[in-house]
Amino acid sequence: MRLPLLIQTLRMTARDWRAGELRFLLVALIVAVSALTAVGFFVDRMRSGLNRDAHQLLGADLLVNADQPLPAAWRAEAQRRGLVLADTVTFPSMAQAGQGKDSQAVLASVKAVSTGYPLRGQLRTTTSPDDASEALGDAAEGIPAAGTVWVDVNLLPPLRIKVGSTIQLGDKTFKVARLIATEPDRGASFSNFAPRVMLPLTDLKGTGLVDNYARVTYRMQVASASPNDIAPIAGYERWLRARIEADNVKGVRIETLENGRPEMRNTLDRAERFLALVSLLSAMLAAVAVAMAARRFMQRHLDACAMLRCLGMTQNQVGLMFLLEFALVGLAGSVLGVLAGFGAHFVLLEMIGNLIPAELPPVSILPALQGIATGMLLLVGFALPPVLQLRNVPHNRVIRREQAAPQPMALITYGLGIAVFFALLLWQAGDVRLAMLTAGGFLGGLAVFALVGWLCLQALRRLRGAARHQGWRFAITSLQRRPGATIVQVVSLSLGLMALLVLTVVRGDLMQAWRLSTPPDAPNRFIINIQPDQKDAVARQIRSAGVTELPLYPMIRGRLTAVNGKEVTATTYTDPRAKSLSDREFNLSSVPDLPAGNEVVAGRWYDDKPGMAEASVEQGIANTLRLKLGDTLRFDMGGLAVDARVTSLRKLEWGSMRANFFVIINPAAMRDAPTTYMTAFRLPAKGIGLANTLTRQFPNLTVVDVSGIIRQLQEVLDQVVTAVEFLFLFTLASGVLVLYAALMGSQAERTREAGLLRALGATRGQLAQAQRIEFALVGGLSGLLAASGAAALGWALAEYQFKFPWHFDPTVWVAGLVVGAACALIGGWLGLRNVLRQPPLQTLREAT
Repeated sequence: MRLPLLIQTLRMTARDWRAGELRFLLVALIVAVSALTAVGFFVDRMRSGLNRDAHQLLGADLLVNADQPLPAAWRAEAQRRGLVLADTVTFPSMAQAGQGKDSQAVLASVKAVSTGYPLRGQLRTTTSPDDASEALGDAAEGIPAAGTVWVDVNLLPPLRIKVGSTIQLGDKTFKVARLIATEPDRGASFSNFAPRVMLPLTDLKGTGLVDNYARVTYRMQVASASPNDIAPIAGYERWLRARIEADNVKGVRIETLENGRPEMRNTLDRAERFLALVSLLSAMLAAVAVAMAARRFMQRHLDACAMLRCLGMTQNQVGLMFLLEFALVGLAGSVLGVLAGFGAHFVLLEMIGNLIPAELPPVSILPALQGIATGMLLLVGFALPPVLQLRNVPHNRVIRREQAAPQPMALITYGLGIAVFFALLLWQAGDVRLAMLTAGGFLGGLAVFALVGWLCLQALRRLRGAARHQGWRFAITSLQRRPGATIVQVVSLSLGLMALLVLTVVRGDLMQAWRLSTPPDAPNRFIINIQPDQKDAVARQIRSAGVTELPLYPMIRGRLTAVNGKEVTATTYTDPRAKSLSDREFNLSSVPDLPAGNEVVAGRWYDDKPGMAEASVEQGIANTLRLKLGDTLRFDMGGLAVDARVTSLRKLEWGSMRANFFVIINPAAMRDAPTTYMTAFRLPAKGIGLANTLTRQFPNLTVVDVSGIIRQLQEVLDQVVTAVEFLFLFTLASGVLVLYAALMGSQAERTREAGLLRALGATRGQLAQAQRIEFALVGGLSGLLAASGAAALGWALAEYQFKFPWHFDPTVWVAGLVVGAACALIGGWLGLRNVLRQPPLQTLREAT
């Protein structure tokens, strides 16, 4: 490249900057990049923080479960990698209190913990039974002291004890020192439904409860030294899985957030998809804003290009000069946008306040690199076509106001812009399906909006002759005179409004559906082991505590023994989760109707006919055990063998906290099966003493309070929803810029026409009225198209991505029509208000 051309480029850039030609493009890039990088910085830190804090529900970053003590080599490797360890040993046992005739015994879930437990989250204890019932307590300092235990509050009534009393565990007596208010890693499995008794691991041997025949779960908690850096955990997990496979170790299961807590993983997955949606919509708005800004720049430089051609510059020199100018602007805008986005993400953090984790992970450089690359990609993809059109401006444009049609190379670059846009969406989303849905909605909307705009222009031809009002004739003539510009304006305004409607109206529906997936009135109490003869009495007692909805589910313990007549053995499955499921007993149920919160995704719900056993299987376990429709499953239920054919697969909402079953068999086939009952319900605050009453009247019952788990889910959900709300508000800035670009794109030409019409005798009132009609028509049509596009995109996202029920809201179209017309009218008034106030001659001089 020659030095004179570079110098001329710098001069042109400086001149355009002084004249204000580059400011709009620079602002568009800064807003676009700052929106994306603010989202990127915030999402990056928030996602890391959410995953970090969600590990509190595991009590660690990784758990290793086994039915035998873990090899010392595994512990040594973890320590060598700088990881922190803690141990727990859990098993069911009888807790006893009292002497002689006054002695009481209750089945408890005993948990022996080592120093440092838990590695993640906070164990809270108290001495007040009322506070413990409300999950209120102080952060525990360490673990129970030697010779003491911490217990669940619902262990006190059946044992007739209080804080300070003693209980017997095996051969050792312990003092009840505190009550457990919250236990972060308890989980919702049936093995944890018995009341908890927690003791120090060093006292376990003295109880004599753990021998070769005890049903014990050994659990090693593993965490990284820093809660903000869990990368070492992944490496240790890979090493551990390889060692388990190489040594053919049995009875070991590795739990992470992905497989250990499905209800929390589901919540976090949806959170990440929502955050990705923010980035996608920001990218869409950024692309439109830059394209409109570049088009405006091109239109305002047609005469300058013609003059440069007359002065001897070649097409290539003109094109290269403007490419260099755009590159300088793009680099400056990208860097400034990254800096603005970096500062803006701190504003977001400050606005959210206490609803985010106290200490988020540090900022990574990836969002900054993405921001700079995004700015340059947007410029190349959406500013290159107009620049290539500049190089094709003919010499005679100096005399004749004509513009050559786009050359093939310029049209090809529009395809490049679309390809860049797709790549940008995939990069920002990290989710192919979400990116394809959003990109498809964007491109589909672009094509449909352009077609509808063209059809409406054709229809206006007939209305022009029928219109008698002068303002209407001026408005329709103005729209007809610039069909291409009018269609571009309708399309860009529609796309911008569509994104804004998705960000506002449709977003609210998606958020509401997400909240309802883990509703605040979800069941907070489970009762299991209800005997058939106790069912009615227990139900009456529960309803007397203010419970209105009380579903009772049959529960049958059964082991899967054969699939399609082939016996299930230790070698049937190689996947660790599949082996674990096939080794244990299932909690089966038998109900005539599809339970609430279940959805049949394949097959049909069974017909309860005598002599025919049909099974409905949860789709996740069906995939794990490689089960399909038509397979025959044999279950052994206390000596009763039942062969049931799989007739349907179900999807469950694990975050709903309802009673869920992997396998449900029709009642006619389960009449002779040994059955107990369970229920899940929401206990109001006034019935807080129900557990004590029930366990006194029915000592065999196990009453479980899962309100702590619901509280944890809701806290994470509220945190993510709040973050998404603020991110959406920030993204509106780029949407407003798109609207401004769409309305100002033809400002210069409208200014010239207004001056000419006034010179020919048109009054200021007539032109003002015509402009209002014109902008109202364009804005109203764009608003209706945008509302239709937003509703369609919202339905597609809810149906295929977030899996939420979707209901069309007619207010979306009303909002689109009103907002579209209002934006167009306000934008038109802001752009052309000065034109009608100054003399026509001055207007024509400034427009040339």
